[in-house]
Amino acid sequence: MKMNLKLNYDRLLYVFSALVLVACESSKRDGPLYLPDGFEATVFVDSISETVRHMAVNKNGDLYAKFKRPSEAGVIAAIRDLNDDGIADSLVKFGEYHKPQKGNYSTAARIYKGYLYYSSELTVYRVKLDDNLVPKGKAEIIVDDDHPHGSHEHIGKPVAFDEEGHIYVPFGAPNNACQNPKRTPLVPGQDPCPLLEDHGGIWRFDAEKVGQTQKDGEFFASGLRSIVALDWNTSDKSLYAVVHGRDDLHRLWPNHFSQWESALLPSEEFVKIEKGDHFGWPYCFYDQMQGKKVLAPEYGGDGTIIGRCADYKDPVIGFPGHWAPNDLVFYTGDAFPDHYKNGAFIAFHGSTNRAPYPQSSYFIGFVPFENGKPSGEYEIFADGFAGVDPIVNTRDATFRPMGIAFASDGSMYIGETEKGRIWKVNFTGKW
Repeated sequence: MKMNLKLNYDRLLYVFSALVLVACESSKRDGPLYLPDGFEATVFVDSISETVRHMAVNKNGDLYAKFKRPSEAGVIAAIRDLNDDGIADSLVKFGEYHKPQKGNYSTAARIYKGYLYYSSELTVYRVKLDDNLVPKGKAEIIVDDDHPHGSHEHIGKPVAFDEEGHIYVPFGAPNNACQNPKRTPLVPGQDPCPLLEDHGGIWRFDAEKVGQTQKDGEFFASGLRSIVALDWNTSDKSLYAVVHGRDDLHRLWPNHFSQWESALLPSEEFVKIEKGDHFGWPYCFYDQMQGKKVLAPEYGGDGTIIGRCADYKDPVIGFPGHWAPNDLVFYTGDAFPDHYKNGAFIAFHGSTNRAPYPQSSYFIGFVPFENGKPSGEYEIFADGFAGVDPIVNTRDATFRPMGIAFASDGSMYIGETEKGRIWKVNFTGKW
């Protein structure tokens, strides 16, 4: 009963807030970003037709932006500010994939030991950076996903590196809750879930060895349905991710979940990942309102039963459902106030399936960290991307934040997936 009362209160508050926002004059589409006092954002690149996923900045300040969609011009953009005025002067598209890509799940762009690592939905590549804006060398395959994939959902390849020469690569689960047939109302999940043998988890590889497939890697952690936001925290020397939760609680199990519960649940889990961890997918999901993992309806759950979920690891933070966390970067620079040191910036791409309720997130969040764990509540760092409020349909949003990167001087880049715009954010205030 307590949960139902809370849900009803949240629903009334949410609807009231939406009505107030509709009554107010909407902010101008394509307007400024809203940032904390002392921060300023400028448009570094107005648009890239292939649009932008993850990004990385070289030591010399060159920015590399991974494309969502490859084109004849290339798969990544090399961008340079020649006169240091905060606006890109040179943008060159380059690169190719060694085998075709079928979807929009190309993801990674990270720099490690002088190499630019980037990925299609199936393959992690690297190319040696040199003094040229566009590196002259040929791209090498570091890790290739050689599984036959009937479905290409959830199989993007973000990457992270530790201090011991390892690269971490997720192999997402191309299924919502291990049903067969998938996404079918009232169909139980397979138990045990066969996908967990080689999907729904993270594998660890040699970061510099060419030509690896999954069998060459070391199984690291499981129960992780879909990861796009992944980073190594150098402060506590640990791997972190923000995981996309499953969908369709009400559509698949209307006998247990209302449309409102399905709009809020399950949580997008911010997890600290240690070797051997299991986070419960597909058997369980985290309910951020109850503060616990509960049994999934495909395995006999009704939204309150815990059962086997007591055996799985909880997140460090449970964000509201469907916020689509698509990048995670820990801040190690010195250009922002001390509050941000070692904290986590998260790009929330924005929900798509909260109907009939408004969509949510579409912002850059921040979680302060201290001694290897969150030291406070999450904050909204950058907002205003969508340009409208409330967001009834995803297509209403002008921009959807996706990628975060930091230059060696501590400045921040934010990229998005609708127009391919990139902003540069600097702190110009005092602290």
